[in-house]
Amino acid sequence: MVRAEQSPITERSEGAAKAVSTWSGQAREQAVQRMFTAIAGVYDLNNTLLSFGLHHHWKRLTASYVPAVTNGRALDIGAGTADLALLIEPKMGEQGHVVASDLNHAMLAEGLRKVSGRGLLDRITCLQANAEQLGFPDDTFHAVTTGFCMRNVGNLAQAFTEIRRVLRPGGRFVCLEFSRPAYGWLRALYDWYSFRLLPWVGTKVARDRTGVYEYLPASIRTFPDQERLATLLREAGFRQVEYRNLTGGIVAIHVATK
Repeated sequence: MVRAEQSPITERSEGAAKAVSTWSGQAREQAVQRMFTAIAGVYDLNNTLLSFGLHHHWKRLTASYVPAVTNGRALDIGAGTADLALLIEPKMGEQGHVVASDLNHAMLAEGLRKVSGRGLLDRITCLQANAEQLGFPDDTFHAVTTGFCMRNVGNLAQAFTEIRRVLRPGGRFVCLEFSRPAYGWLRALYDWYSFRLLPWVGTKVARDRTGVYEYLPASIRTFPDQERLATLLREAGFRQVEYRNLTGGIVAIHVATK
């Protein structure tokens, strides 16, 4: 067997991923919160630049998997600047309500400004909460969504268990997250983008010095791929677990039912 030589990009990406994987849950959480606090004000702008505007399309597709209900209750975990919460709000009916939760206060403040600007403070509540300890009664929500949040959670299995607990029987969990590109050539291109271009753009635009734009691609590398994430959802007790790759598997939507 011939061993291929590693490129500098591969070596750098594997080193960063290894560093992220060694963090304890609490250390990871504290580091993530510091980083996102630092970039909260430019988060939306950077998302648009770094995804070439695709994140809007990905979020709209994610919201399309949330069934329309009457007098519905939904929870968006890791809501950040509330893009996904705003998209699922119309699906909850005239008397419906959405809780947009995030552990990071600075990000949630940006989301609150956006909700207020739309005149939806009576329809969407912004709440600081931990995905691993949601604090809601059992069987509360018709739907739970999350967008680009789960890879930042310290204990993924515990978060999935909590999500299932607060869902009503028959309720749906819809998870949008970065994943593993389906093609080798795309993985190589994505590595170059993630570990070279993304940190450079993040530093220039966000003037970030916390390392968040090096952490983000490393966190993607250590996050379960499509099949493994589906397995973790089944192990947490969900049924009818399916996923859909978007943009060649760069991101994926997982849908699971309680």
